[in-house]
Amino acid sequence: MTAALTFIDAPSPNFDSRDAKIDTVILHYTGMQTGAEALARLQHPAAKVSAHYVVEENGEVYRLVDEKMRAWHAGVGSWKGDVDINARSIGIEIVNPGHEWGYRDFPAVQIASVIALLKDINARHAISPSRVLGHSDVAPRRKEDPGEKFPWAMLAKEGLVIAPYERDSSAGLPVPYEDALRALGEIGYDAPKGDHAAALLAFQRRYCPASLGQGFDPMTKAALMATLNNLN
Repeated sequence: MTAALTFIDAPSPNFDSRDAKIDTVILHYTGMQTGAEALARLQHPAAKVSAHYVVEENGEVYRLVDEKMRAWHAGVGSWKGDVDINARSIGIEIVNPGHEWGYRDFPAVQIASVIALLKDINARHAISPSRVLGHSDVAPRRKEDPGEKFPWAMLAKEGLVIAPYERDSSAGLPVPYEDALRALGEIGYDAPKGDHAAALLAFQRRYCPASLGQGFDPMTKAALMATLNNLN
């Protein structure tokens, strides 16, 4: 059941103009001790960071920057070779202390609001499920959010994102290392050979968290090939 969606306006001055069509949504966690602290930072001119929306743990949705404008949420990153992620994306900050302050599960009411918000955004921009990404996907060397606890499967059930991999890693033929590495890059990650470790961790957080930190284990290889096939 989709949550009713209402907005609390909390304007941020931290934005500029867009020069690209919106085709991407980036999901973040706030990574601060409280939602109020995060909201204050996103609104402070000196911080030079912002997002279009903040979703509190109780499900409240704050609107900070008009979607027509370029919010400053993704920073230095890359996806499918594009390095100006902010220009084409909508940024959603999801309140959670993150790995530094006591990473915890995301409440059901909060995820219901995230789902409702994504559906609302889709009504305007028709975002492909393959373009709803985590911050760590586009900036794997710097970021871990929204992290391995984020319930991507719940969003996938609504048709909003590509589903995590949940099948047995023994299914199908063994996947060669070179094929797995190629798939990581073709999915969209910045993963050149010899400098792919951070991207692989980001992929595992998103698609197979049970294999987090296990390198190119059989589950990760199977997940990579299945995800690439889902995109094609």
